[in-house]
Amino acid sequence: MGFADDHLVPLVDHGLGNSAYLVDLGDGRALAVDAGRDLRALRAAAEHRGLRVAFAADTHLHADFLSGARQLAHEDGAEVLASAAGMRAFDHRGLEDGDEVDLGGLTLRALATPGHTDEHLAFLLLDTDRELGVFTGGSLIVGSAARTDLLGADRAQELARAQYRSLRRLAQLPDAVAVWPTHGAGSFCSAPPGAERTTTIGAQKRTNALLTAPDEDSFAARLLDGLGSYPAYFHRLGELNRRGPAVLTGAPLLPALDPGRVRALLAEGAQLVDVRPAADFAAGHVPGAVSIQLRDQFATWLGWLLPDDVPLVFVTGPDQDPAEITWQALKIGYEWLAGYLEGGMEAWTRQGGPHETVALVPADGIPGRPVLDVRQRAEHIAGHIPGAIGIELGELQARTDEVPAGAVVACGRGVRAMTAAGLLQRARHRDLAVLDGGPGDWARATGHALRKGD
Repeated sequence: MGFADDHLVPLVDHGLGNSAYLVDLGDGRALAVDAGRDLRALRAAAEHRGLRVAFAADTHLHADFLSGARQLAHEDGAEVLASAAGMRAFDHRGLEDGDEVDLGGLTLRALATPGHTDEHLAFLLLDTDRELGVFTGGSLIVGSAARTDLLGADRAQELARAQYRSLRRLAQLPDAVAVWPTHGAGSFCSAPPGAERTTTIGAQKRTNALLTAPDEDSFAARLLDGLGSYPAYFHRLGELNRRGPAVLTGAPLLPALDPGRVRALLAEGAQLVDVRPAADFAAGHVPGAVSIQLRDQFATWLGWLLPDDVPLVFVTGPDQDPAEITWQALKIGYEWLAGYLEGGMEAWTRQGGPHETVALVPADGIPGRPVLDVRQRAEHIAGHIPGAIGIELGELQARTDEVPAGAVVACGRGVRAMTAAGLLQRARHRDLAVLDGGPGDWARATGHALRKGD
């Protein structure tokens, strides 16, 4: 059994594609690295081991989630460890390259690794003089490196070159050193698909294409060519994390609202989010509602498609927990949560509320109809229904006029497609349908091959 087996607890947020880490320091205290604002999993792990979080380290100013470090400082008295260059506006210990923190038997050494952000640090964990592992945040990740365009396209090339130098620095560590990244598969910070979320320096030197790039120019080209789109809310969170997320003083509650109150809020400019399964939304929903199914990826699409400066009202199903909505919204900085429709769609229609439907069509039921594919561009290129128009879901609200009448909307399984259908209905598109399944189901049902490329 190694150090990681006995002392390291990875905490994976599968929706955002990120990992936080809880390190058992062996004396009842713990180090938390890149903990998010939703601390439920970390709390459960710490309580299971009887630990108090004494240190909360952030590798960088995160763009995809709000940090939980300030909350840990408030609740546990944790000392926040972060880059001095980040100029955080709350109490913390600012670290520079080479600075070390005594954890009581173990040592944490800060390594400047700019690229993903300007102030990015990796944290090397040492036992006396032996390197145990390195928390790499958004520098070296499994099979790649995190994106360098979050501070603007005009700086992407410069930061990609900084990322090159940072990865080369990390590659000088011994091959056996464990690599514990924050960003992983499913992250829009540019992690490739794959099941592995941790690795070693040696494994990455053998398999990571960026580490085999012969020079800085080749590295920058490889990294930047692989970047896709990312959620709109990423532009806001870096500064919110610099200022420090507001400390939560208790478990957040989502108020229950009767249909009359919901109608009044909508009239005042609130937006309605329907979190029920896609099939339930198709069967009947409040006109103007956006379908974002409550699942692991809920926060990503909420932050991509909805503003954070208007009240949000939610429609839930009978077996869905409003508290889960609240936690997912809060972890990406959505604070204005007005409540949820008490009694759901049954209460709404019982009081005479209007509703709309969306047709679901089987995989072989689209001959002669235009197809809109709302998956990410890389998914579309990998294989799509011939003739399908590719518009990413995150871009759709600005491009609804490009969607032909009577379109069948498709994604991988129908969940994102239902979101798209709701957005198109808000833009006064009618006669829409959603493919029940995805392109693979269409290919199997029809016997036709998918088309690759744009």
